[in-house]
Amino acid sequence: MDWNSLINGFRQYISLEKGLSNHTRLAYVSDLRKLEWYFNEQELKLSPIDLKPQNVIDFIIYLNSLGIGERSQARMLSSIRAFFKYLLIEDLIKVEPTELIQGPKLPITYPEVLSVEEVEKFLSVIDLSDPHGHRNRAMFETLYACGLRVSEMITLKLAGYFPDIGFVRVIGKNNKERIVPIGETAIQQINFYLEGERRQVTPKPGFENYVFLNRRGAGLTRNMIFMLVKDYAIKAGIEKNISPHTFRHSFATHLVEGGADLKAVQDMLGHESITTTEIYTHLDMGYLRETLMRYHPLYVRDSRR
Repeated sequence: MDWNSLINGFRQYISLEKGLSNHTRLAYVSDLRKLEWYFNEQELKLSPIDLKPQNVIDFIIYLNSLGIGERSQARMLSSIRAFFKYLLIEDLIKVEPTELIQGPKLPITYPEVLSVEEVEKFLSVIDLSDPHGHRNRAMFETLYACGLRVSEMITLKLAGYFPDIGFVRVIGKNNKERIVPIGETAIQQINFYLEGERRQVTPKPGFENYVFLNRRGAGLTRNMIFMLVKDYAIKAGIEKNISPHTFRHSFATHLVEGGADLKAVQDMLGHESITTTEIYTHLDMGYLRETLMRYHPLYVRDSRR
């Protein structure tokens, strides 16, 4: 079987069976096309079902020779692995050629996090007299209060907002639904917006059930939220490089710092694996070390020498 038919079959599989986003599907297919291009350039007439481990290793070596970074290499290898697992499931191959191939070792990076004081400062600079002030305040209160992804916040539905019992229902990655607690302050800000600014906007067809709308009555975009974050961060004097996702990281970090159960944090964030959530325990250790260096008399004394 040729590359086109197998890649098209894989695209349908990850769309229907795995429920992956369009962005992820495009990335997977793009990576596989690069693999196909490599073998064409090498004049190796190999079908995907003919590939051996050494062929994949040669491709990774080639990527490295081009100066492609470790993260991009790791992502491509992940796409190739997913493709071969599909071929294995379809009984088109008997052995998964990437099974014993180790990806590049990636450096551990920790996400940027705001302190509680910085979050408060950020929220305080939002001008409530602005035509969209209450909406913007409600959005960022919700991001921080619930630890939502920006995509979950901008698609939050009125039917999923339960202020009387203090919960919101969101649709996360892979179309998975979860229930997340929401605090009184965020509820108050959302209600201010719903009773005021939002009543002045006529929702466009298809957006009647959205909590947050733009001035034309349609949904908000990720890019718009990103630009608002940058604007308010400057006004608040925050020099950290932050994005809408920073509020999610800050939510989780502050919970862990306060002693929250890691499994509970995992459930609220919607992480499939607790390993993903464990990064916030490392952030907490960094916070503890910083506290030790700042306040322990021996460290304070040494820093003054």
